[in-house]
Amino acid sequence: MMPFTENAISFDCQGEALVGIVCQPETSSQRGVLVVVGGPQYRAGSQRQFVLLARALGEQGVASMRFDYRGMGDSEGAMRSFEQVGDDLRAAVDAFMQAVPSLRDVALWGLCDGASAALFYAASDARVTGVTLLNPWVRTPEGLARATLKHYYVQRLFEASLWRKLLSGKFRVAAALTSAAGLLQAAGTGQAGGAASAPAARLPERMLAGLSAFKGEVLLILSGADLTAQEFMDVAAASPAWQAQLKSARTTRRDLAAADHTFSRAAWRRQVALWTTDWLKSW
Repeated sequence: MMPFTENAISFDCQGEALVGIVCQPETSSQRGVLVVVGGPQYRAGSQRQFVLLARALGEQGVASMRFDYRGMGDSEGAMRSFEQVGDDLRAAVDAFMQAVPSLRDVALWGLCDGASAALFYAASDARVTGVTLLNPWVRTPEGLARATLKHYYVQRLFEASLWRKLLSGKFRVAAALTSAAGLLQAAGTGQAGGAASAPAARLPERMLAGLSAFKGEVLLILSGADLTAQEFMDVAAASPAWQAQLKSARTTRRDLAAADHTFSRAAWRRQVALWTTDWLKSW
């Protein structure tokens, strides 16, 4: 395992100070990883996921940087959504490559709406040559309703706990039927708890446009026990254009059947780090 250092840096984004942590191996590769945080959260990630990823990459000779967008963690400014962080990402790439002069190019690594933000940005920066997308966020009201009906409700039918509740009289049948009926309506009409906003309804198409415009390498990592990942795959399965992108030679897919949304167990995190490192060194 290679020794590495971790150093805090501060850098400017449109007049506001952002904070990042650069993890730099003793001998760094020419390709680094910029962690694109899903939100709203700061640079450590759930269960310190991004800290542990950076250190695992550092031990394998891969430099990385994780940072706070404006309005999050220790960075200045107003909070913004994952669709509004393009300037933050460009400033972070600038700062990362300045902090690690040996870098030739950068791969973006994003979980959930961090993956979405990475796709919106990647094609605009020639220094970005790869993206790692973990359980990408393509949420629409109708997509969530369909995924819940298809995956959650069907799965529940095979769980012993459901039948124990039914037999004991503790299962709220009327409430469950009402919920299912609402999901059925939402799945068919695109509404759940109110009308869908136009940007949310177009999110999968805009992400597809970002992926199509980006010409670099893609690593897709999906959790088997995650509704966000299941919704993504349902969207992709229904779209020939999505399928063409996912089946292209530049796309590598990895599935972790038992993992949850944030890969919260140590074994899952180690597997993700290994897949990421192997992928970075394969092209």
